[in-house]
Amino acid sequence: MKQLDKEKIKLEYLTFTDSLKTIMLSTLDENGQPFISYAPFVKKNGKLYIYISQIANHYHHIENNPAVDVMFIEDESQSRNLFARQRARFACTAIKVGNEENEDIFYLFGQSFGDSMIRMLQGLDFSLFELTVREGRYVVGFGQAFDIDLSGNRFDLVSRDGHTSEAQL
Repeated sequence: MKQLDKEKIKLEYLTFTDSLKTIMLSTLDENGQPFISYAPFVKKNGKLYIYISQIANHYHHIENNPAVDVMFIEDESQSRNLFARQRARFACTAIKVGNEENEDIFYLFGQSFGDSMIRMLQGLDFSLFELTVREGRYVVGFGQAFDIDLSGNRFDLVSRDGHTSEAQL
């Protein structure tokens, strides 16, 4: 069996997640039913930040249940095999942090999405949420899954039986 170059795979993960501007969100509605959506995001200090409107269903779902799963997923047109798209999923806990005293986060949003867009949204009903990652998994091809943290400091190969191997980067 070919030896995995985990440093190379970790770099691919970091390049992949840094190339994306939106994440898929999985929330639960008031009846405990799953709801899928997406949101633009920024990363800072190992956390994700989303800026979403109060009229969006996921806004109220997150307010009522802070458990949120997020997914980064490779574009279908870029994938060599649609059965093995590159993806990272994270289980998170969300809190609404509002719009005051978060200039550093809004600066990052401005860098990614344009200052004028963010200023316009700040005049609407949008609010900032902070998502703290509890655990994550990165999958890149068949049989190549890694238990990770957002920054890639934890990068543990998952064996075929679903358990994390002892080897770490």
